[in-house]
Amino acid sequence: MTRIAVIDIGKTNAKLALVDAATLSEIEVVTRPNRPLPGPPWPHADLDGHWRFFLHHLAGFHQRHGIDAISVTTHGASAVLLDASGGALPMLDYEHPGPDALAAAYDAIRPDFARSGSPRLPAGLNLGAQLHWLLHTQPDLRDRIAHIVTYPQYWGWRLTGELASDVTSLGCHTDLWDPWRGEFSELPARLGLADRIAPARRPAEVLGRLRPSVAARTGLRAGTPVMVGIHDSNASLYPYVLGQAAPFAVVSTGTWVVAMAVGGDPVALDPARDVLVNVNALGQPVPSGRFMGGREFEVIRAGSNAVPGDADRARVLRDGLAILPAIEPESGPFRGRAMRWSTDAHSDGERMVALSWYLALMTETCLGLVGACGPVIVEGPFARNRDFLAMLAARHPQGVRCAASASATGTSAGAAMLALDRAMPVQTRPVAPPADAAALRAYGDAWQAALA
Repeated sequence: MTRIAVIDIGKTNAKLALVDAATLSEIEVVTRPNRPLPGPPWPHADLDGHWRFFLHHLAGFHQRHGIDAISVTTHGASAVLLDASGGALPMLDYEHPGPDALAAAYDAIRPDFARSGSPRLPAGLNLGAQLHWLLHTQPDLRDRIAHIVTYPQYWGWRLTGELASDVTSLGCHTDLWDPWRGEFSELPARLGLADRIAPARRPAEVLGRLRPSVAARTGLRAGTPVMVGIHDSNASLYPYVLGQAAPFAVVSTGTWVVAMAVGGDPVALDPARDVLVNVNALGQPVPSGRFMGGREFEVIRAGSNAVPGDADRARVLRDGLAILPAIEPESGPFRGRAMRWSTDAHSDGERMVALSWYLALMTETCLGLVGACGPVIVEGPFARNRDFLAMLAARHPQGVRCAASASATGTSAGAAMLALDRAMPVQTRPVAPPADAAALRAYGDAWQAALA
């Protein structure tokens, strides 16, 4: 197995990457925006647009480099409903507020946190709430649904014709899964869907072989294996589950920042603070805290490409310029709070410093809420943010080192590893506490005091 094509769909962008199995480096990458279509009948994913994009570039990748296997990773809180002919209903965008209209009725049937590990979330962020809303607003829907597949496995079904769901997607705040017992919760039966959700499988299993029609369209061989696939944050975690001694934590960054603690300290998880229990690729529960850090970054950046300098950092420390949560108030450990600046910024550089430190302090908060200890490994775009890493390294408990992934994206590398029969070490670089660590710790203390 030398070259693995990875379908990688985040909330912001859809991507196809070709990964070298020997190094887990990306040979070639193409992306397209993941913009929901407005409807009718509701805001939904552009499934057909993504499919044409993937087929086109699979053909190009194979012609230029060769493809030996395909793996899939996608964002969570999503599933596709298939009818008896294999037609897909429009996949609801999980940010659509429709399910909130039936919140009281849904709350009456959903399992509690102790059973599901899922906090109660707004809009369609609980997949169970999406299904409940769809069933009650589309009277004929129950009779039309033949199968329900979680989002990575929808692409696997289009590629192979095989049906499955996967434990990481089911274990991602869906209310549908019991992460401690490794089985469905009572919710699918209460919804009348227990026989419709495709069987749960482990991500690293082979789902099936490429359909002949897809092989003919792309030039790939018909026997090309397609893996079951995985939820994106768990793709970032997967290499470390295989190769890193516990305890440790992985911070997966993108539209969502997800802090996942493996072998951490026992703590009472508080679902009111957007803490949940994810399920890793081995089917094990992983306490996790999260917030929409990538979305918050883009809101405050507002298109600026300013690169902060030391003078900006010094002024932010001197003036105590800080962002108090929450920029995105519908999620994260400070849900419901209104964002505010502690004082006025005088330049884009100062704003970017304060923003990066805010994101690091939010990440530290999430790590604390889930009992993280041991090294912290930062994956994704924030692994290239100097100020984010400096604050996190300065603030990390007991001086344990913080490491940032040397790869460009943890999701593609982790998803590619599903197709390998061995653990692969992921290269990391240490992030030493900065020279002004004491000042950064004091800044963080003041931030926490302001919240209190």
